[in-house]
Amino acid sequence: MKLADSPSVALQGIAVVLNAASGAGHSPAHVEQSFREAGIDAHLFVGRPGEDVAALTRRALRERPAILVAGGGDGTLNSVVNALRGTSTALGVLPLGTLNHFAKDLGLPLELEAAVRVIAAGRRVAVDLGEVNGRAFLNNASLGIYPDIVRERTRQQRRFGRSKLSAMLWATLGAINRSPLLTMRLELDEHQHECRAPFVFVGNNDYAMEGFNIGTRARLDGGRLSIYTTSHCHRGGLVKLALRALAGRLRQADDFVALRTTKLRVETRHKRLLVATDGELSVMETPLEFRIAPRALQVIAA
Repeated sequence: MKLADSPSVALQGIAVVLNAASGAGHSPAHVEQSFREAGIDAHLFVGRPGEDVAALTRRALRERPAILVAGGGDGTLNSVVNALRGTSTALGVLPLGTLNHFAKDLGLPLELEAAVRVIAAGRRVAVDLGEVNGRAFLNNASLGIYPDIVRERTRQQRRFGRSKLSAMLWATLGAINRSPLLTMRLELDEHQHECRAPFVFVGNNDYAMEGFNIGTRARLDGGRLSIYTTSHCHRGGLVKLALRALAGRLRQADDFVALRTTKLRVETRHKRLLVATDGELSVMETPLEFRIAPRALQVIAA
């Protein structure tokens, strides 16, 4: 992915917030050694199980680092960014999670040592942030079936000790039959769209929604939100939509809706909705107000 460069940052003043629940098999000592071998004296802030990543980030920011590195998955990045935004500190990424969507879309290497070398080079780029009711997201925000899946996945992991991927599969199978349809009014660019749908997906920039590159983005600085939903799809129709997406024929579906905007207002009869932002769950007051914040975050990129 091609992004406009900013001047490289100096290597002094690098803090690393490491989520102990992530790590992909890398201990804090291994992470620290990788930075040392790259010529960086980084200060590690290691979160204990259950410790709030945002609070850990705020503690790290007291040192006013030039770069704050987030070690973990997309959920960890979301917590770090919401504490980091509004500062002059650039975000570095150690992709230590399961899926690492943001790191992949940014074109970062997924191996620890290679990711550290990218941070050592210190090349800044500016990327957009999405927002919903004031909370930032790097990848996407979702209503309906996906937050339900995330909630059930977490329950499966805690109760049955299942892996994240296994728990996600079981949670998805259950949610298809359980999640209610949402009746909503979407207001964007002075237009209104009425829908009764099992989901609304709001992406930070455009997502590939068909074929084998589904769920990826070509750019992170396009300055717009992408909205994907259905007009009146029933829950069972989700499987049909998924098959169409894999076959590259999703946009031919009569009830699939793809929209683009810079601001979105979602109205519903519910006073509160469960919202997933980069996979992190929040209960938010309605109406939901989405917007794009162009080039609002400085990130270290390859």
